[in-house]
Order: sequence, then structure tokens, then C-alpha cells
Amino acid sequence: MSEASSSGETQKAQVMSEPDHTSPTSVETVESVVRRQMAQSLGGRRGMVEAGVPGLVFTLLWLTTKDLRLALVAAGGVAVAALVVRLVQRSTIQYVVNAIVGIGIGWVFVRLAASTGGSEADQALAFFLPGIIWSGVYTVVMVVSCLVGWPFIGFMVGSVTGDPTAWHHDKQIVSLCTRLTWLFLAPGAVGVLLQGPVYLLGHAGTIDTATAVGIIGVLRLGLGWPLRIAAWGTMVWLLARNATPIEQQPDRSGPVTD
Repeated sequence: MSEASSSGETQKAQVMSEPDHTSPTSVETVESVVRRQMAQSLGGRRGMVEAGVPGLVFTLLWLTTKDLRLALVAAGGVAVAALVVRLVQRSTIQYVVNAIVGIGIGWVFVRLAASTGGSEADQALAFFLPGIIWSGVYTVVMVVSCLVGWPFIGFMVGSVTGDPTAWHHDKQIVSLCTRLTWLFLAPGAVGVLLQGPVYLLGHAGTIDTATAVGIIGVLRLGLGWPLRIAAWGTMVWLLARNATPIEQQPDRSGPVTD
């Protein structure tokens, strides 16, 4: 056997015995894929804080000062400050803009209440109405999506992958997204069931309007945020398990023949 032949055999044996670093060394899990895509869709912790804190500031200030103008200005100021920081950092402003739009819609409802002669308490109650309506709409949409087997979280995943429906081919991803969707909608659903009747009673004058605003504010702070934290914590726990390998699609190319 020649030296060249021997060297070739040795190299061949080394190639067969050493791992191929050009191929995946581990199987990616469903949880890791969904966790990554949800983080992009929701903006991570920072995006969720930027979306929620302005409303929290409004509620706190209204409950403690009963000064509607101060509560609105402070909530808007917090959102604008977050926007400025994003612009300086040249990062995405999507999540801050969502908060600003929410405050803007609330302000429109406040002005509508004022234009009909509503008191400051009536106007504060009106500020909460868009949030209650929005929570009710997305709760219904997400419940239906789970019941028909196309959970809402799956579309959030698809929105950042470039293919909005490819995730539905993997039953494991569908199952995980269904559980995540139920958790995601739970705080909003509870909020609507509790805050909706209070709003209606306050708007109709059955209970004092200022009392209705106070009850809704307490529900948002004392129940809404703990529920959100609990739901998000459970979602993080589900996504941190990394327990479900992604199903590999069968190779339909068939054997190659000469």
C-alpha cells in the first residue's frame, strides 16, 4: 500500500470518527422556538413594561389625587419619556407606540364624556372603557382560537417567522401554543368579568361614579397585575422546560439512484 493511499485511508477514518460540526449538534425544542418568537412579538420584559406602566401610572394617580388632568399628563409623560429613550438608543418603538395609542384612545373617550357634561369622575370612568372593550374582544378571539385548534399564540409565533401558519403542522407546537394562549387570556378575561359590571353600574348611576372608578382602579392594581404576573410566570415556566423535541419532517426525496 502506498504512503498516499495510507494517508487517504487515515483521513477517511478521521472524518468518520469525528463529529460533523456543520450539522446541528442538538435537537431544538418546541419550547425554545416558541420562547424566542414570543419574546420578539411581545418585546420581552422591557416591551411589556413599556406597554403597561403608563396605564398603571394613570390608575395610581387617579386613586391617590382624584386629579384627572394630572393622571393623564403623567401617564402620557411616562410613555413619551420611554419613546425618547428608544429613539436615542435607535431601537424599536413599537411597544412604546402601543402605549401612546392606548392613552390617546382613552383621552378621546375622556373628551367625549366631557362633551356630554360628564363630571371628572365620569371622565375618569370613560378612560377605562376602551381597555375593558379591548380586553373583552381579544378574550373572545383567543378563546375561539383555542376551541377551533388555531391558538392565538401560534399566530404570534408565525408573525415573526415569515410564515403565519407553518407552526400548525407540528401538533406539539399547537398543543404548547394552546396552553400558552389560555394562560395569556386569563388575566384579561377575569378583568372583563369583574370590571365590566362595575363600569355598567357606575355609568348607569346605580353606584356612585367615583366609587366605580375606585373599584376598577383597585381591581386593576390589586388583582390585574398579580394575575398578569402569575400568568406570565407560568408561561415562562412552561417555556423554560425545553422538554419537547421538534418533530422532524420525513425525507420524501427517496434514495438517489444512478
